[in-house]
Amino acid sequence: MKQAETFHHALKFKYDLCIGCSHCIGACPTAAIHVEKGKPILNPNRCIDCGRCYLACPVSAIYIEQDDFQTIYNYKFPILLVPSIFSAQFPEKINHRAIVSAIHHLGFKYIFEVEKSVDILTDVMNKAIIDKNLERPIISTYCPAVVRLIQVKFPSLVKNLFLVKPPLDITALFIKQKFTDEGVKEEDIGIFYVSPCAAKIAAIKSPVGDDVSMVDGVINMNFFYNKVYRTIKQGTYQLVDEECASQRLACDNLLWSLTKGEINLLSQGRNLAIDEIHNVSDFLEKVENEDITDIDYLELRACDESCAGGILCPGNRFFAAERQKKRAESHTLMNTPRNNDLLKYEEYLLKHLSVGEVLPRSMEKLDNNIAVAMRKMKKSFELNNYLPQVDCRICGYQTCKELAHAIVNENADLKQCIFIQRILEQTDKLTPAEALKINKVIWGEKKFDKNSLKGINLGHKGRIQ
Repeated sequence: MKQAETFHHALKFKYDLCIGCSHCIGACPTAAIHVEKGKPILNPNRCIDCGRCYLACPVSAIYIEQDDFQTIYNYKFPILLVPSIFSAQFPEKINHRAIVSAIHHLGFKYIFEVEKSVDILTDVMNKAIIDKNLERPIISTYCPAVVRLIQVKFPSLVKNLFLVKPPLDITALFIKQKFTDEGVKEEDIGIFYVSPCAAKIAAIKSPVGDDVSMVDGVINMNFFYNKVYRTIKQGTYQLVDEECASQRLACDNLLWSLTKGEINLLSQGRNLAIDEIHNVSDFLEKVENEDITDIDYLELRACDESCAGGILCPGNRFFAAERQKKRAESHTLMNTPRNNDLLKYEEYLLKHLSVGEVLPRSMEKLDNNIAVAMRKMKKSFELNNYLPQVDCRICGYQTCKELAHAIVNENADLKQCIFIQRILEQTDKLTPAEALKINKVIWGEKKFDKNSLKGINLGHKGRIQ
């Protein structure tokens, strides 16, 4: 499997809105952002598109790309792949039938919930649990942000990844095959996915373990929710019949995208579900250090409450998870029969279920020469010991450790540390003017404008009077 040279990233900065607050730097689990001239700079090799920076930004200076919605009209058969958590974003008074009807009104000929293919995965997962040849713990590849996190931060664990397609790709594969079998030309089929997060957009644009994605376009869930909700409120749609509206997904399918959705399908083994990217990172560090053993399967999700907490989900994640569980419970109580035509293609889908090898991705090489890299690593460790370990981010980097790493790579200078500046000023090795110049390079001229305090009446000791 060919490894892409760079990751595609769905997260982008609006520099005209950015105020240089550095909140995004502190939120990033891979220290992928630093500051230059008062603006955030993204290291594309480190970013995993988890979206923590997007949530942390107080001025909405980070946005997420999506495809133009109008492209759905370029296809004779525009088909929507929607995660079941989408309907849980709406208030209870809006039923599933109204949501499906509004989506049809917007131009989609067919609608499929992504979790249709969970039935295919269940048996495969349970067979994997009893396969003693697989590395333990087996790590789910459902969440693309977690897969990228492992590639860049825990490369020794890539061998533990469960190399099967997620439900999104399996259902897309089924759709393509189903409609071509029915005589529809492949070029007439446009498969669009409503994404609850940036990582899934990035995964579609540059899939890991596959050459190309079966999905033709991606729609931001927040954007799409507003379009559907507006259509429902205006009442301009025509209700589809009950049979068309019902996906008849089983309870297990509906709960898949929530925390414990995977491990609840496993019939044996010691299996854990962990959500929120920092929790995941902390746990993986313990796994990599072999502090945690005797785990069979790890379900890891980047978002709190899993996909209900996706950064593009417009609703409250706790209410959305509650609604989803209620929908699953109602399907169980009504003994809703499965009507999964996808199972007719089970043999074909199982044949194409595997993905290629997932390779480690270095966050940032110290050097191609191992001996030089080792010397740099030692130097970085030594420099870090001289730094104050305050992790204040005034140097422009997330932590003192990251500053030391940047220094040995000749991307930063020790004098960027404000504590080092004060020490050097005491020994006449740095003037206040030189320190100011360094800080202006990091944070820009505006933050050090001498006239910015004119509106405040300060005494001679700097106290407000």
